[in-house]
This record gives sequence, structure tokens and C-alpha cells, in this order.
Amino acid sequence: MKIAIIAHDGKKAEMVQFLNTHKDILISKGISLVSTGTTGQKAKSAGYEVNALKSGPLGGDAQIAALVAEGKIDMVIFFRDPLAKHPHEPDIFMLMRLCDVYDVPLATNPSTASLLLKGLNL
Repeated sequence: MKIAIIAHDGKKAEMVQFLNTHKDILISKGISLVSTGTTGQKAKSAGYEVNALKSGPLGGDAQIAALVAEGKIDMVIFFRDPLAKHPHEPDIFMLMRLCDVYDVPLATNPSTASLLLKGLNL
């Protein structure tokens, strides 16, 4: 299973904390991670093996959206900052729309992401 992880700047620490909380599930299920650039660097610094693509504003969200469309992503965990403006919002909305089009589970907050990962353990 391949999971894409993305976190806006104000949510990157929360993403690393989330990964640490769910490390057992990630390891036991052999989940591989792909991410946008900076999120991936933060996850790598925390000891995770991650295929980090470009930074979100430089096209990373679009790269992940393309992987979703190609059927190469099984789940997206995207910790968005809903209170901040993002210059790459069209790419964000495209990614979210493609998750709906291709029926790929999408979590935009830790509670939903936890439920999705715990569902893998059933």
C-alpha cells in the first residue's frame, strides 16, 4: 500500500507526530510513503523512508494528483491549514477532486487519518 502524506507549513510537526503515533501500523502493513518535498524532508528527519517529490507550491500537489489518477496511490493524508491562504490552491483542489473521482480515501485532519489507518488493522 502506498500512502501520500502532505502537510501545510503550520501542520508539518503535527504530521510527524501523527506518523510517530501510528508507526506500528505503518511498519506492520509495509506501507510506503510518498510526499511533497518539505513534508517528506520532515518525515525523513524523523526516521521515515519517504519518496519526497517537489514542494507543494512548486508542483508537488500536482505530482501526487497525477499518481492518484494513475492508480499509484491508495490513500492521501493531507493536513491542510484551512485558515491560511495558499498560492497553489488550484493544485490542492485538483488533488482533492481526483481523490473523489478515483475513490481514493482522503483524510484532511488527524482524527480522520487515524480512523483510516486503524481500519487497515481490522
